[in-house]
Amino acid sequence: MNTINIKLLSNNAKKPYRKPYSLDSGLDLYVSEGTLIPARQTVIVPTDIAIELKEGYEAQIRPRSSTSLKGELEVRLGTIDFGYHKAIGIITKNDTDKDIFIQQHDRIAQLVVAPVVYPEVNVVQAFDYESDRGGFGSTGR
Repeated sequence: MNTINIKLLSNNAKKPYRKPYSLDSGLDLYVSEGTLIPARQTVIVPTDIAIELKEGYEAQIRPRSSTSLKGELEVRLGTIDFGYHKAIGIITKNDTDKDIFIQQHDRIAQLVVAPVVYPEVNVVQAFDYESDRGGFGSTGR
């Protein structure tokens, strides 16, 4: 999929950004209006854009690395399915004890488009390969 259709839903909406000639996988999303995120609260931050995906694709909302690095805001992962054509919001949590205001047209998240596999679920009594590995950090630091 080399193109994506995007609808700007208000005069405040901006086309997602990618550096010219960049091979970065994500398109930066702009906040369409200044948004207050109270301390320790989660808010859906508006973008005022909608997208149209081709069948067999999904879009993922992810944090920009610079947003994660600062550590005050946590952009929660989100999935946009093929059939969703309404406004995209960015689920954002304030991890501090002070209110944070996100300015209009700040870029706090990115949109990544990816192909989807639609597996059929098969319930089995045993797997073909059984791992003896643990999980959740069991391989050490």
